[in-house]
Amino acid sequence: MLFLVLCSLVTIYLLVDLFERIDDFLAAKKPISLVIKYLFLKIPLMFDQLIPVCILLAGVITLGLLNRNNEFLALNAGGICVSRIVRPLIFSSLLFTLITMAMGQWVLPSTLTATNKIWYEDIRDIAPKGIYHDGYGYYKGLDGIYSFTRINPKSSKFRDFAYCMFDRNYRLSLLINAETAEWKDGTWFFENGLTKKQTATDDYTITSFEQLSLDLPESPEDFFLPDYKKGEMSLTQLYEKAQLNALHDDQLAWSDFHQRLSYIFLGFPLIFLGIPVLLAFQQKKGRDLALAIPASCGLAFAAWGWWSAAQSLVKATYLSPMIASWSLHIIACILGLVMIKRKDI
Repeated sequence: MLFLVLCSLVTIYLLVDLFERIDDFLAAKKPISLVIKYLFLKIPLMFDQLIPVCILLAGVITLGLLNRNNEFLALNAGGICVSRIVRPLIFSSLLFTLITMAMGQWVLPSTLTATNKIWYEDIRDIAPKGIYHDGYGYYKGLDGIYSFTRINPKSSKFRDFAYCMFDRNYRLSLLINAETAEWKDGTWFFENGLTKKQTATDDYTITSFEQLSLDLPESPEDFFLPDYKKGEMSLTQLYEKAQLNALHDDQLAWSDFHQRLSYIFLGFPLIFLGIPVLLAFQQKKGRDLALAIPASCGLAFAAWGWWSAAQSLVKATYLSPMIASWSLHIIACILGLVMIKRKDI
């Protein structure tokens, strides 16, 4: 049932995405083969985004059909408790959640990188000059290359800052390494580092410094690395980035990691709440799935709204990333287990 629900929603997603973007592909005069390639590579992202709702809908439809055909009542009358009846649904949701985790680690980063390249570079002609790699940002400026770790994307402070310039023969002409760097009043201020400069005889002079100010061609606004680049990172890369940023006391260091992981597991609180709500709904309103399915969709949107609002509070530093990402899961699972146990009594 979960496979059928997933295929149905992915098909709808593909059609909507096709009609939404086909004009852009035609305007860019790209072949239809590129459209097909783009949609095919986007299927893992669709799977990742839809799996929580699919888990809920599959569980609701499966249990609803059992109840509608009196099979659920027969099992219950035969001495099988509700928690045992729904156990296969819980284990199935766990299995598909683990599959989604595996895809998020090994499949999604490469396919998302390919689709982003097609859409942003080939279609919209937006080529980012900066990239993320192993927790560091790299940017190709007018005269040189920057590398850094940014404590906060909205801040002008950097850690492990490096700037390299090269001459016409691609030999290093200037290197600046600094423990910290800050952009203030149109000037770069560096602390605890060294400079390496090329001399007229092609030798190098190395000078250490505690404080240094320089005028470089670029400012932090130029280091814009698109938000979609974060989606191209695997779960382990997000974890390593979070650990690196946490060393610099970044309160939001774990935000992206917890956000990605908690969304993958969002199907659990949905199905734990959806099962007892469905049973209570069908006892009072009858066994018609035409009412149960919209009710489950409403539950999914309410849970997603809670989760999204909590993520917004993280960005405003009102909540910690862990509480915001996992509070819904804990509360919904406990509440769902209590309601299921009450059905056993």
